[in-house]
Amino acid sequence: MYGRKVKLRFIFLLLALIILSLSTFLIIKSLEENVVYFQSPTKIKTLPEIEKKKIRIGGMVKKESILVKEEEVKFIVTDYKNEINVIYSGVIPNLFAEGKGVVAEGFLKDRNLFLATKILAKHDENYMPPEIKKALEEK
Repeated sequence: MYGRKVKLRFIFLLLALIILSLSTFLIIKSLEENVVYFQSPTKIKTLPEIEKKKIRIGGMVKKESILVKEEEVKFIVTDYKNEINVIYSGVIPNLFAEGKGVVAEGFLKDRNLFLATKILAKHDENYMPPEIKKALEEK
């Protein structure tokens, strides 16, 4: 009924669709494995069970909670409802300070303890690079 040309086009189109679907699935699956979810201390307290995958917690560094011992830093992250203790070994960002926003990436030990592998200090929307600030002050 259909000619050879039509059958070949149909097979080519079908193969292209299968390859496109498979590659889309593989891309989504690989991205899913690399996604790091952001959680607040309140959300962590309400988790049904603690997962062993990498997550990020975020909130404010509680005032007077930073304790530095040699290369280990302990502090408390709060969302003003709940708190979680964080332990981090490594270099601390310059913007990391009490009362400032922070995002810590790592693993939950339990609902009250988080072992951070990376600290990301957040700045407020009023941040201005030093060069621009100096140029504005001169004017």
